[in-house]
Amino acid sequence: MNKTVTILLASLLTVIVGCASYEPLVSMRGSDVAAADPAPAEKAYAGKRPGTQPVVARTFSTQPPLIPHAVDNFDEVTLTENQCMDCHGPANYVKKTSPKLGDSHFLAGGKTFDASRHVCTSCHVPQVDAPALVENRFIGNIK
Repeated sequence: MNKTVTILLASLLTVIVGCASYEPLVSMRGSDVAAADPAPAEKAYAGKRPGTQPVVARTFSTQPPLIPHAVDNFDEVTLTENQCMDCHGPANYVKKTSPKLGDSHFLAGGKTFDASRHVCTSCHVPQVDAPALVENRFIGNIK
């Protein structure tokens, strides 16, 4: 009986001390774990007007080309309208001196645009000048 009382008192003491020194969990980013993530600060695009920025180098061979200009002022892409095609489509890319759509964006004959590739920003993303969030030692495979 004496042993049981000792264990019970020790357990009770542990709970009391534990509760007295309780601190809420805090994540590594410094906010309460249960709190919603704050919205990140809006970043400016690296290039403003199309044609004024150099092409962004790719870091691996199958990487979709990055968009070196802002796209926030473009109209929404619909099945009937895509402003990217105004400069990068086969009809205008030479006149606009912009990169031509890749052959992978066309059906087998090479003349019909593949509708599954119509929303350009599904794969191609505009660039912002933002510092890396974590250390990165990635080395691409393009020489």
